[in-house]
Amino acid sequence: MKRCTSCKKGVLKPVVIEQLFRAHTCSSCGGNWILVEDYLTWKRKNPEYQFSDNIAVLNEIVAEDTKKAILCPVTGMIMQKLKITAASEHRLDYSPTVGGIWLDKGEWELLRAEGLAASLNSLVTHEWQKKVRDTRAQETFSEVYRSRFGEELYDKVKEIREWLHSQEKKADILAYLTAEDPYSAER
Repeated sequence: MKRCTSCKKGVLKPVVIEQLFRAHTCSSCGGNWILVEDYLTWKRKNPEYQFSDNIAVLNEIVAEDTKKAILCPVTGMIMQKLKITAASEHRLDYSPTVGGIWLDKGEWELLRAEGLAASLNSLVTHEWQKKVRDTRAQETFSEVYRSRFGEELYDKVKEIREWLHSQEKKADILAYLTAEDPYSAER
């Protein structure tokens, strides 16, 4: 049996998560090692299965999150840390070489509560991670503008921007607005 990649105390024992798909759970810390291949095999055999995402109130879920880098239990290489959503600070540990995901104790329940259990395989894709980064960047810029303009002015500026982008003569309108004196022939 392999030692736990996270706590290094327990051993990884074969289990079936919620009687659905194969995984390995640490006998000490309760983390789970899941091969995406096993998850997808189960998913292909059960295409109609719907996760009930309301297993717990999200605020009541205690999901640990390993902050330090951890090693893949198969290859011994450092796993990637991947965010699950832009709003969540939780990160999954992913080994792209073997297609394995490490879930700390409580993270499976967190994924269920967030409505992401049916998308476990998608969370590790470049597209998903790009979407998470893009969403976070939009939120950050929105916070910056809100701080600079204040809430009321920011809402007004967004409204004007939306209107401007719907206009056919947007370039002419922008030229008019940005000209020091739009009624002068001088530049």
